[in-house]
Amino acid sequence: MPLHADAIVVLGCKVLPSGRPAAPGARRAATAARAYREGVAPRVVVSGGRRWGAQIEARVLSAELGRAGVPAAAIVQDLWSLTTHENAIFSAALLRRMGARRAVIVTCPWHMPRALQNFREVGIDASGLPAPAGRDRVVARAWQRGHEMVSTWLDARAMRRRRILCESAAWLLDTARHGET
Repeated sequence: MPLHADAIVVLGCKVLPSGRPAAPGARRAATAARAYREGVAPRVVVSGGRRWGAQIEARVLSAELGRAGVPAAAIVQDLWSLTTHENAIFSAALLRRMGARRAVIVTCPWHMPRALQNFREVGIDASGLPAPAGRDRVVARAWQRGHEMVSTWLDARAMRRRRILCESAAWLLDTARHGET
Protein backbone atom coordinates (compact mmCIF):
# COMPACT_ATOMS: atom_id res chain seq x y z
CA MET A 1 0.00 0.00 0.00
CA PRO A 2 1.95 3.07 -1.20
CA LEU A 3 -0.29 5.66 0.53
CA HIS A 4 1.00 7.64 3.49
CA ALA A 5 -1.05 10.07 5.53
CA ASP A 6 -1.51 11.52 8.99
CA ALA A 7 -4.78 9.62 9.52
CA ILE A 8 -7.13 7.12 7.96
CA VAL A 9 -10.81 8.13 7.94
CA VAL A 10 -13.41 5.36 7.73
CA LEU A 11 -16.89 6.50 6.76
CA GLY A 12 -19.88 5.03 8.56
CA CYS A 13 -22.29 2.53 7.13
CA LYS A 14 -25.41 0.57 8.04
CA VAL A 15 -25.30 -1.47 11.25
CA LEU A 16 -27.23 -4.74 11.56
CA PRO A 17 -29.61 -5.49 14.47
CA SER A 18 -26.91 -7.85 15.81
CA GLY A 19 -24.68 -4.81 16.43
CA ARG A 20 -22.23 -5.80 13.69
CA PRO A 21 -21.64 -3.71 10.57
CA ALA A 22 -23.40 -4.65 7.35
CA ALA A 23 -21.11 -6.13 4.69
CA PRO A 24 -19.99 -2.75 3.24
CA GLY A 25 -19.07 -1.48 6.72
CA ALA A 26 -17.19 -4.68 7.52
CA ARG A 27 -15.21 -4.30 4.28
CA ARG A 28 -14.45 -0.66 5.13
CA ALA A 29 -13.23 -1.59 8.62
CA ALA A 30 -11.10 -4.45 7.27
CA THR A 31 -9.54 -2.14 4.66
CA ALA A 32 -8.78 0.53 7.26
CA ALA A 33 -7.31 -2.02 9.68
CA ARG A 34 -5.07 -3.42 6.96
CA ALA A 35 -3.93 0.10 6.04
CA TYR A 36 -3.19 0.85 9.69
CA ARG A 37 -1.17 -2.35 10.12
CA GLU A 38 0.76 -1.58 6.92
CA GLY A 39 1.75 1.82 8.28
CA VAL A 40 -0.36 4.07 6.06
CA ALA A 41 -1.14 6.29 9.08
CA PRO A 42 -0.79 6.20 12.88
CA ARG A 43 -4.42 7.13 13.63
CA VAL A 44 -7.86 6.04 12.42
CA VAL A 45 -10.85 8.38 12.57
CA VAL A 46 -14.16 6.51 12.46
CA SER A 47 -16.87 8.85 11.24
CA GLY A 48 -20.58 8.22 11.71
CA GLY A 49 -23.03 9.28 14.37
CA ARG A 50 -26.11 7.68 12.86
CA ARG A 51 -27.98 5.31 15.16
CA TRP A 52 -29.18 1.96 13.97
CA GLY A 53 -31.37 0.80 16.83
CA ALA A 54 -29.19 1.03 19.92
CA GLN A 55 -25.94 1.06 17.91
CA ILE A 56 -23.95 4.03 16.59
CA GLU A 57 -21.95 3.56 13.39
CA ALA A 58 -18.64 4.91 14.70
CA ARG A 59 -18.75 2.76 17.83
CA VAL A 60 -19.56 -0.38 15.87
CA LEU A 61 -16.78 0.27 13.35
CA SER A 62 -14.35 1.06 16.18
CA ALA A 63 -15.09 -2.32 17.74
CA GLU A 64 -14.57 -3.97 14.36
CA LEU A 65 -11.19 -2.21 14.02
CA GLY A 66 -10.26 -3.40 17.50
CA ARG A 67 -11.10 -6.99 16.57
CA ALA A 68 -8.83 -6.54 13.54
CA GLY A 69 -5.89 -5.48 15.71
CA VAL A 70 -6.06 -1.67 15.73
CA PRO A 71 -5.33 -0.46 19.28
CA ALA A 72 -8.06 1.62 20.92
CA ALA A 73 -5.54 4.43 21.52
CA ALA A 74 -5.15 4.82 17.74
CA ILE A 75 -8.91 5.20 17.10
CA VAL A 76 -10.77 8.51 17.26
CA GLN A 77 -14.56 8.55 16.93
CA ASP A 78 -16.75 11.16 15.26
CA LEU A 79 -20.13 10.53 16.87
CA TRP A 80 -21.88 13.58 15.40
CA SER A 81 -22.02 13.28 11.61
CA LEU A 82 -25.09 11.93 9.85
CA THR A 83 -24.17 12.49 6.19
CA THR A 84 -21.07 12.33 4.00
CA HIS A 85 -20.92 16.12 4.04
CA GLU A 86 -20.98 16.11 7.85
CA ASN A 87 -18.42 13.25 7.92
CA ALA A 88 -16.04 15.62 6.14
CA ILE A 89 -16.77 18.58 8.42
CA PHE A 90 -16.53 16.78 11.75
CA SER A 91 -13.61 14.60 10.69
CA ALA A 92 -11.78 17.71 9.46
CA ALA A 93 -12.25 19.31 12.88
CA LEU A 94 -10.87 16.18 14.57
CA LEU A 95 -7.98 15.97 12.10
CA ARG A 96 -7.05 19.62 12.69
CA ARG A 97 -7.13 19.05 16.45
CA MET A 98 -4.66 16.16 15.95
CA GLY A 99 -2.45 18.29 13.68
CA ALA A 100 -3.28 16.04 10.72
CA ARG A 101 -3.31 17.52 7.24
CA ARG A 102 -3.36 14.46 4.99
CA ALA A 103 -6.02 11.78 5.24
CA VAL A 104 -6.76 8.54 3.47
CA ILE A 105 -10.51 8.10 3.11
CA VAL A 106 -11.93 4.57 3.25
CA THR A 107 -15.38 3.99 1.79
CA CYS A 108 -17.06 2.02 -0.99
CA PRO A 109 -15.79 2.61 -4.57
CA TRP A 110 -19.13 4.05 -5.76
CA HIS A 111 -19.13 6.54 -2.84
CA MET A 112 -15.47 7.59 -3.13
CA PRO A 113 -15.69 10.49 -5.64
CA ARG A 114 -18.29 12.36 -3.58
CA ALA A 115 -16.53 11.61 -0.29
CA LEU A 116 -13.20 12.93 -1.61
CA GLN A 117 -14.89 16.02 -3.01
CA ASN A 118 -16.46 16.78 0.38
CA PHE A 119 -13.19 16.29 2.28
CA ARG A 120 -11.23 18.45 -0.16
CA GLU A 121 -13.85 21.20 0.02
CA VAL A 122 -13.33 21.46 3.79
CA GLY A 123 -9.57 21.75 3.33
CA ILE A 124 -8.34 18.19 3.86
CA ASP A 125 -5.65 16.81 1.55
CA ALA A 126 -7.54 13.57 0.92
CA SER A 127 -6.65 10.41 -0.98
CA GLY A 128 -8.96 7.47 -1.50
CA LEU A 129 -8.54 3.88 -0.44
CA PRO A 130 -11.67 2.09 -1.63
CA ALA A 131 -12.86 -0.95 0.26
CA PRO A 132 -13.39 -3.98 -1.97
CA ALA A 133 -16.69 -3.87 -3.79
CA GLY A 134 -19.35 -6.39 -2.94
CA ARG A 135 -21.30 -8.31 -5.53
CA ASP A 136 -23.23 -5.57 -7.28
CA ARG A 137 -26.63 -6.37 -8.64
CA VAL A 138 -28.05 -4.29 -11.47
CA VAL A 139 -30.70 -2.83 -9.15
CA ALA A 140 -28.08 -1.98 -6.51
CA ARG A 141 -25.87 -0.20 -9.06
CA ALA A 142 -28.83 1.81 -10.33
CA TRP A 143 -29.77 2.77 -6.77
CA GLN A 144 -26.15 3.75 -6.01
CA ARG A 145 -25.95 5.99 -9.10
CA GLY A 146 -29.26 7.67 -8.27
CA HIS A 147 -28.30 8.04 -4.62
CA GLU A 148 -24.98 9.65 -5.53
CA MET A 149 -26.61 12.06 -7.99
CA VAL A 150 -29.13 13.28 -5.42
CA SER A 151 -26.55 13.34 -2.61
CA THR A 152 -24.05 15.29 -4.74
CA TRP A 153 -26.72 17.94 -5.32
CA LEU A 154 -27.58 18.03 -1.60
CA ASP A 155 -23.89 18.23 -0.64
CA ALA A 156 -23.42 21.20 -3.00
CA ARG A 157 -26.32 22.99 -1.27
CA ALA A 158 -24.89 22.13 2.15
CA MET A 159 -21.45 23.44 1.18
CA ARG A 160 -22.97 26.92 1.06
CA ARG A 161 -23.43 26.60 4.84
CA ARG A 162 -20.07 24.97 5.48
CA ARG A 163 -18.52 27.91 7.34
CA ILE A 164 -21.13 27.82 10.10
CA LEU A 165 -21.02 24.00 10.23
CA CYS A 166 -17.21 24.04 10.49
CA GLU A 167 -17.39 26.62 13.29
CA SER A 168 -20.03 24.51 15.05
CA ALA A 169 -17.90 21.37 14.70
CA ALA A 170 -14.88 23.13 16.21
CA TRP A 171 -17.02 24.49 19.08
CA LEU A 172 -18.53 21.07 19.74
CA LEU A 173 -15.10 19.46 19.90
CA ASP A 174 -13.82 22.18 22.22
CA THR A 175 -16.73 21.80 24.62
CA ALA A 176 -16.49 17.99 24.53
CA ARG A 177 -12.77 18.23 25.26
CA HIS A 178 -13.34 20.48 28.27
CA GLY A 179 -16.34 18.56 29.57
CA GLU A 180 -18.74 21.46 29.06
CA THR A 181 -22.26 21.23 27.69
